[in-house]
Amino acid sequence: MNKNRMEAFSDGVVAILITIMILELHPPAGSDWAALRPIVPSALAYVLSFIYLGIYWNNHHHMLHATDRINGSILWANLHLLFWLSLVPFATAWMGRNYLDAVPTALYGCILIMCALAYVILQDRIIKEEGANSRLAAAIGKDRKGIASLVLYAAAIPLAFFRPWLADLLYAAVAFLWFVPDRRIENQLRD
Repeated sequence: MNKNRMEAFSDGVVAILITIMILELHPPAGSDWAALRPIVPSALAYVLSFIYLGIYWNNHHHMLHATDRINGSILWANLHLLFWLSLVPFATAWMGRNYLDAVPTALYGCILIMCALAYVILQDRIIKEEGANSRLAAAIGKDRKGIASLVLYAAAIPLAFFRPWLADLLYAAVAFLWFVPDRRIENQLRD
């Protein structure tokens, strides 16, 4: 099957999710700088989630660029990823409105870890379809960044119940880790 429809659909879903998130960020009633203070937590949550969605969009694009064909299993794995990504706006809004509260912070981490696991499943489905010697398999290698991300999420979720601000820092650290596009795939395609 051709991958273009899956890629276009995924791009559209991510664009809609970003739009939903910005609609949840309401301007303050006042007109001075102090009026912005109450929305700072929501704005920070929005920025972090925008970066996360951007990272997934960027890496999804690179992954599909290294993919020659897809099948039904890959389509379902992609929908699985989009399902978890679709929960990001909800978790972002809840965490932003309840800054430093344990449950919203932990839920945000649960959704992030599920997004990461769904991405790994999609990646694995593509590698299974294209073979262990495929360009994607060669580019991914041992996926140390992916494993490190899962470990940091797994640490941050229970930490949210004791030190929510530290859990937020771990979420930001994972985003920072992935902020630069995954060059492994670009390098593999160039070689």
